[in-house]
Amino acid sequence: MEKIGFVGVGLMGHGMASNLMAAGHPLTVVAHRNRGPVDDLVSRGATEAADLAELARASDIVHICAPGSPQVEAVVDVLLANMAKGGVIVDCSTSNPVSTEKLAQNAEIAGIDWVDAPLGGTPAQAATGELAAMVGAHEDVFARVEPVIGTWAKAVVRIGGPGSGHKMKLLNNFLAMGYGAIYAEALALAEKSGVGTAMFDSVIRGSRMDCGFYQTFMGYAVEGNREAHKFTLTNALKDMAYLAAMADGSGVANPVQGAVKNSYAMAVNTGGDGPEDYVPHLVDFVAKVNGIDR
Repeated sequence: MEKIGFVGVGLMGHGMASNLMAAGHPLTVVAHRNRGPVDDLVSRGATEAADLAELARASDIVHICAPGSPQVEAVVDVLLANMAKGGVIVDCSTSNPVSTEKLAQNAEIAGIDWVDAPLGGTPAQAATGELAAMVGAHEDVFARVEPVIGTWAKAVVRIGGPGSGHKMKLLNNFLAMGYGAIYAEALALAEKSGVGTAMFDSVIRGSRMDCGFYQTFMGYAVEGNREAHKFTLTNALKDMAYLAAMADGSGVANPVQGAVKNSYAMAVNTGGDGPEDYVPHLVDFVAKVNGIDR
């Protein structure tokens, strides 16, 4: 069995790492801020490394779940200096494809294979091994890592070569964050015009306009569950900034994405920048600028 290192056993990473262990892979983890997930995995047989260099030397394949490209770049610098040739780095973060393609080139020079495998799904799906993985990798590398990724993902799709997984993930998140921005404005208008949130939801829910994202968003907007969709406003803004860079690099006009990014920028810059300020909470910030009490 491939020996797995895992950097970032947080909301998503803990469930993924648990499934890797359940499949029989020896697992090495490293602590960052939150010791809870690390202690849980170690209690079930994982090994805790003292630092990233030790984790790199102990692993055939290293997974990374980090907030964004700057953190990934810092981790990869250490991994490339310490992993044995023939190892694989699997970046499960939502990263900037421009950075990803450069990291993949650096890995190739160091004799390390690169995979970007950003995630689709929730922490609950991570725990049950039912995530989706959008994979960027060379075909031979994909053949090696597909069974490993399959321990934590129900749907594993190779998009193309290195960097293509992150491009697809940003397109996916453009749709999701776009839905959130539209829902928040629609609910503000529903309240201001006298239709009301409850009536709006009763018409949309179950119609052709309903979807899984709508339901988790409304889990907060209508039902008040603050943890219905645990993806931060800060991460949403970061992803939309990465998508803007991707569009600029491709020479594509993206005025709708610019409007979506600005909606999240407004929320983040007016108090929504905390670790528990999630995307559905955007409805509160849009309501506030429109003079609506929620």
